Amino acid sequence: MSVPGPSSPDGALTRPPYCLEAGEPTPGLSDTSPDEGLIEDLTIEDKAVEQLAEGLLSHYLPDLQRSKQALQELTQNQVVLLDTLEQEISKFKECHSMLDINALFAEAKHYHAKLVNIRKEMLMLHEKTSKLKKRALKLQQKRQKEELEREQQREKEFEREKQLTARPAKRM
Repeated sequence: MSVPGPSSPDGALTRPPYCLEAGEPTPGLSDTSPDEGLIEDLTIEDKAVEQLAEGLLSHYLPDLQRSKQALQELTQNQVVLLDTLEQEISKFKECHSMLDINALFAEAKHYHAKLVNIRKEMLMLHEKTSKLKKRALKLQQKRQKEELEREQQREKEFEREKQLTARPAKRM
């Protein structure tokens, strides 16, 4: 037994959803769409559609055009910003490479100073060795002279000794 419920828009009596009997489909969940019958009933006029489209476009088109223009400006500003950023990056890299070059020049200056000091030391050592060679040569010459004088002195003494020693008389 079923209890009649509220009536549907077409005037038929229906039961409340909680009073369904087993196997009956739930109202509103059928395979057919509720709009199916409405589409066939509507007669669409081309003029009305055109006016609605124009109204919709006139309402949203200015905002969309302003948004499009704003996006174009933003894109253009981004391009300018990217170019500026690339220039700044290249300047930074150039500055960094200049620091490297400056460090290289400072290092070259340091090694040049070391080289100059080594050259000075070498010249000083050369002068000292030259003086020592001259001194050694003078000492050698002095020793040779002294040795020669001693040799001559010995020879003189030997000759003198020879003359002082008695000689056997010559027989005639």
